[in-house]
Amino acid sequence: MTRAGSPRYAGGMTTLAVVPGSFDPVTLGHLDVIERARNIFDEVHVVVVHNPNKTAMLPVARRVELIEEALREAGLSDGVTVTNWSVGLLVDYCQEVGAKVLIKGIRSEVDVTYETPMAIVNRDLAGVETVFLLPDPAHSHVSSSLVRQVAALGGDVSPYVPGAVSRFMASGDLT
Repeated sequence: MTRAGSPRYAGGMTTLAVVPGSFDPVTLGHLDVIERARNIFDEVHVVVVHNPNKTAMLPVARRVELIEEALREAGLSDGVTVTNWSVGLLVDYCQEVGAKVLIKGIRSEVDVTYETPMAIVNRDLAGVETVFLLPDPAHSHVSSSLVRQVAALGGDVSPYVPGAVSRFMASGDLT
């Protein structure tokens, strides 16, 4: 057994999983997925990646800072590394750090439809498997896009995001 009862897999090898996302901003649903990944794997890398299909609200460096702060406040930073990757494929990052597993949170059949082809290609390209985790039902309706929309219209996002994000967004300085 390793940290907090997490079993080792693959014949005693330390297991490393990558939780990628745009995290613009990080939500309570993201933290739920990160926490559960951390309870399964010995080490977790949370990787902020650029999604060319989205217009970002927050700069990548700010997203990394907010994730780190949210993880510290939630007591989840042990065994978790937060970084970003913007050059090449995500599987290139996985190969660079020796990760064989990607973790993706799946809220609905729309997410399954979107994520499945990428999972297959990642396995074909680099032998990196994708594990889908279902969210806590309390967070299954929340997305970063929804949080951005609520915030843009002056709504309270605090029920959907960690305290660090809520305070940051309330400050009005979204840089």
